[in-house]
Amino acid sequence: MRSKTANELFQYWNTVRGDRPLPRRDEIAPAEIRSLLPDLFMLQRQADGTSRFRLAGTGVCALFGSELRDRQFSLLWQESEKAELACVPDQVMTRCAPILVSAVGHSAAGEVLDVELLLTPLASADGSNDRVLGTLSPLSRPLWLHMAPVTRLTASSLSILGPTRNVSLDDRHMPPRTTAVGAMNECATRRTLHLRVLDGGRRD
Repeated sequence: MRSKTANELFQYWNTVRGDRPLPRRDEIAPAEIRSLLPDLFMLQRQADGTSRFRLAGTGVCALFGSELRDRQFSLLWQESEKAELACVPDQVMTRCAPILVSAVGHSAAGEVLDVELLLTPLASADGSNDRVLGTLSPLSRPLWLHMAPVTRLTASSLSILGPTRNVSLDDRHMPPRTTAVGAMNECATRRTLHLRVLDGGRRD
C-alpha cells in the first residue's frame, strides 16, 4: 500500500476483527481512527444489488466537489469501467476479503491525480455481510487539488489482500483456488485490469 491512510485502516480492521472473517459495524469506534475520518467512506449493498455510499468523509467529498451520500459507487468511474468496478464492493462482501484499488483521478480540465482505495468487508449489527468500510486517498497534493474536482476515476490495478487468499474475481461462486488472480469476466469487462494477491491479515 502506498497510502498511509489505507495501511492504518487495514491494520485497524484486522485488529477489530480478530480471528473472525470480518468485524461488525457497531464495533468500529470512530474515536480510535479519528485521523482517518476525512478519507473514510462506507458502502451498503442495496436490494437491487448496487452499492451506495452510506457516508463519506469530508476529504472524499471535497475531492469530488459534492456530497456522495446515497450515490452509487460505480458512478465514480469512467463510463467504460462502471460495470466492472460496480462489482468490486460485492466481491469484498462476498469473499470477506479486502481489495486494494490503484486508480487515477481526472478533472474536467485534464489534470490527473494518483489515488488509492482500500475496501474492507463489514457486517451489520445483525451479522449480515452487506457493508464496506473504505478509504479513498490522494497520493500527492498538487496545487489544483480541491480547487478543481475530480470528475471520474480510472482503475489501473486491483489487489486482493489476505494471508492465503489466491482467488479470481471471475469465479465468485467457486471455492478459493491457489491460482493466479484473473480478470473480472463475470462483470462483462471491456478491458483487463492487472490483479494480484498480497499477503496480509493476522498470522497469530
